[in-house]
Amino acid sequence: MAMTMKGEVALPADRQTVWAKLNDPEVLKACIPGCQSLDKTGENGFSAVVKLKVGPVSATFKGNVELSDFDPPNSYKISGSGEGGIAGFAKGGAVVHLADAEGGGTLLTYDVEANVGGKIAQLGARLIDGVAKKNADTFFANFAENVKAG
Repeated sequence: MAMTMKGEVALPADRQTVWAKLNDPEVLKACIPGCQSLDKTGENGFSAVVKLKVGPVSATFKGNVELSDFDPPNSYKISGSGEGGIAGFAKGGAVVHLADAEGGGTLLTYDVEANVGGKIAQLGARLIDGVAKKNADTFFANFAENVKAG
């Protein structure tokens, strides 16, 4: 089952600061909902373990994330895939753009494309889209708090 999601968030810091935090594994680990580990596997790669609950299905996904198409401090692409055992799989990517916001700070926009399969995909698009949006909102709220905290 394929899904797409777009959004933007205003952050109270300059682009260089936001860019640095977007590339810091400790910041990302602290901001990703359910993230149990995020370890660097190469210059632009990470392995991750994330525990998610989608409706009645709870699963721990183990996967890999790769960053590419760097244009510092303006944009990059995130690609990843994960396996959740019997719960299914997820794979996809996002393009993240940073721009100067009106009145100061940075405007972060994202464009996500993802595919899920297995037991999770059987739960229905509305439930999955709702959980995906909630997790994205939580990530960006956590990230904004981290940026504010300096």
